[in-house]
Amino acid sequence: MDVVTFEEIVMVKLSKRQEAEAMRIHGEALVVDTHCDTLMEFMPQRYGQSAARKLGQRSDKGHLDLPRMKEGGVDCQTFAMYTGRREGQSDALLIAMQMTDIFYREMEENEEGIVPVTSVREILAAKEVGKCSGLLSIEGGEPLMGDLGVLRNFYKLGIRMLSFTWNWRTPFADGQAASRTESKLTDLGLKAIEEMDRLGMVLDTSHISDTCFWDIADVKKGPFIASHSNSRVVCDHKRNLTDDMLQALADHGGVTGMNFAPDFISKEGATVEKLVDHIDYIVKRIGPDHVGLGSDFDGIETPPVGLEDASKMPNITRELVRRGYAEEDIKKILGGNHLRVLGQILK
Repeated sequence: MDVVTFEEIVMVKLSKRQEAEAMRIHGEALVVDTHCDTLMEFMPQRYGQSAARKLGQRSDKGHLDLPRMKEGGVDCQTFAMYTGRREGQSDALLIAMQMTDIFYREMEENEEGIVPVTSVREILAAKEVGKCSGLLSIEGGEPLMGDLGVLRNFYKLGIRMLSFTWNWRTPFADGQAASRTESKLTDLGLKAIEEMDRLGMVLDTSHISDTCFWDIADVKKGPFIASHSNSRVVCDHKRNLTDDMLQALADHGGVTGMNFAPDFISKEGATVEKLVDHIDYIVKRIGPDHVGLGSDFDGIETPPVGLEDASKMPNITRELVRRGYAEEDIKKILGGNHLRVLGQILK
């Protein structure tokens, strides 16, 4: 019995004209994904692996590598450095430094296909010559060790995005696992926002507790993002955003990146169509200027049907075309909205 692929099913729904239009739009767009955990897969010293995956080698494991990015048309990928596997992790700074080293080593080994970037100008330049680009972020403030001097040093190493928490409490704020305290940002968290604004760093609110989100909305000037969070109304998960949160994000000019984790998409089976249901809902609530992509590839176990890895990104464009989205709005969702925010913040 022949196996029918998801792409074949989608193409039955699309006319030849729509399929051609979807592929043209996807190729012309600058596709931005604001979150993956793939750097962890390059660290044998952390997990005791005999052979880590490599960025430049296509793998049948995990979700993302350079060949699959190329196949899926992913132009700019944010690589997160996640260090908070347990609360108060004492070696978080060491792990972050190891990840930084691995990021740049992988970039150097694959410089013909991908380059590290710290500005929109560099992202656009890479796209112009047919290269992908990699932006470095920190997910959870553990490696900063409560010291803004460490933050400044990470900036010098090319980190341009930071979330104060993963799930645990940090010296800056509380994560979702500490939400019972109903806290606000600490004094250090407030100072960190000021320093990030001065340096030109993107503040990411994915994973932060609800009350700390609202404190950020109250004190933050200019845009911030939720790098990988969906709609809590469409799927009731505490890491997704309520309608009021989405509105606050939009009021600041920010963007939320759609997370591909099935539990964030639907309680009844996750597919690319159900992910686009989140996009539909958010666009109807706050318009097409505040939603993008934040896959969480290699940080999720089983991806949605139709989004099994980075090579499947065009299926989102196919579905948006099928639903009648305007080309301008599709290009915003695929990456234009995130580029706008990055352009406003990065220096």
